[in-house]
Amino acid sequence: MPSWPPRRPLPPARLPERAWRAIAGTSPPTAPIGLRAQASRMDDLAAHAALGLALRIGASMLAVGASAADATATVLRVAAAYGLTSCSVDVTFTSITVSYDRENAVPLTAMRVVSSSRLDYTRLQGVTDLARAVGTGDLDVEEAHHRLDAVVSAPTTYRRSVTALGWAGVAACFGLVLGGGWREALLAALTTALVEQVMRVLGRRSLPPFFQQVAGAALATGVAVVLLVWDVDVRTSLVVAAGIVVLLAGLSLVSAAQDAINGFPVTAVARAFEVVTLTAGIVVGIAGVLDLAQRAGLPLQVIDTSAATSFTVALAASAGIAGSWALACHARPRAVALAAAAGALAWSTSWAAGGLGAGPPLAGGIAAVVLGFCGEVLTGRLRVPPQLVAVCGIVPLLPGLAVYHGLFAIVVEARLEEGAATLVGAAAVGLALAAGVTLGEHLGRPLRGGRDRYDERVRRRALTTD
Repeated sequence: MPSWPPRRPLPPARLPERAWRAIAGTSPPTAPIGLRAQASRMDDLAAHAALGLALRIGASMLAVGASAADATATVLRVAAAYGLTSCSVDVTFTSITVSYDRENAVPLTAMRVVSSSRLDYTRLQGVTDLARAVGTGDLDVEEAHHRLDAVVSAPTTYRRSVTALGWAGVAACFGLVLGGGWREALLAALTTALVEQVMRVLGRRSLPPFFQQVAGAALATGVAVVLLVWDVDVRTSLVVAAGIVVLLAGLSLVSAAQDAINGFPVTAVARAFEVVTLTAGIVVGIAGVLDLAQRAGLPLQVIDTSAATSFTVALAASAGIAGSWALACHARPRAVALAAAAGALAWSTSWAAGGLGAGPPLAGGIAAVVLGFCGEVLTGRLRVPPQLVAVCGIVPLLPGLAVYHGLFAIVVEARLEEGAATLVGAAAVGLALAAGVTLGEHLGRPLRGGRDRYDERVRRRALTTD
């Protein structure tokens, strides 16, 4: 029976409202944008001092090799330790800007230019330890400034001769990894020491890094040509390849991949362009000398080093490469030993993956994932920068000989397709190493203690949530 009084139909205007209620979301906004600034009771002098300290710490970390994400999280953490909880941080390749927004006062903004990045693991660990002490509230602003002054102005960890020995050790061990004997290893070490000294002199004269790379690559290739002219019984291509590894800008590719994945596209593009520019310098230097040698009628050749090295020798040499690289980058003795272990782990993992049928890019990528994971999980407990394990560990896997193979095929043998394919394969290995390290760090991050809301805030920059 019909109800009484009869129900009246809803007005047409209310039907869209009911339909919208059925599909409207109730969860928080997709991103915290445009939030109102919080009130601040800090006076301008105290805020300026705390902001300046956070800015100095961030710029120092970027200058000695930290990623943009780690530097940003550290700046936010240091600023919050002194009550600056509404800060925004913007990092580019050459500068870092921090802005403190206050509801009841004019916002404070400061910018600092970042000097050219140079890996220095001891200094990086010192800045990181200072930031950790500030985060626990153990230091006031002035004392923290003094401690930071001591860290950034401290003498280098090793004498110049020791770091030169480290670079020479990288080249010598790499010659062994490629199947060379003691002659190739010795000549590679001497050549690299000469290249390092020449590039140091050119750097003092403010020559742009591109031309330094050209000079270094040309010198390494020129030594191989001279050995050929003197009819020295060595495999000259190994000498060139070892020198190329020291010059390769592929290590910066790791930082570029990290910044791109972590939501810092401007910094990532700048780092990637620097990689391309410096690698182009190597190409120009090698190609120029090879062209001159070909015109002089010298019988140049590149040997095949596949299956030329025993497992034991290659494993020990890989550990020597990584340890020598860490030594050249001013790592402490304990960190050098850890880097050597990382190099051995990387080479053995790549060797095992290759034995299962993986190609060079995939095998290198798998090894890089393992390194990134171990670096993220273990180094926090050992008080060693995570970058040390990843960066030093992948050095034995850098495609130095592949770059020389490709350029040789193009310049000397006029086989453009084969040379281009070889160079593309070398680039694929470099990208696989960079992506693998970044993926390994992301996989290991949940297992590492000490992460806080500032780390999560930075990591969310690269995420799109529903």
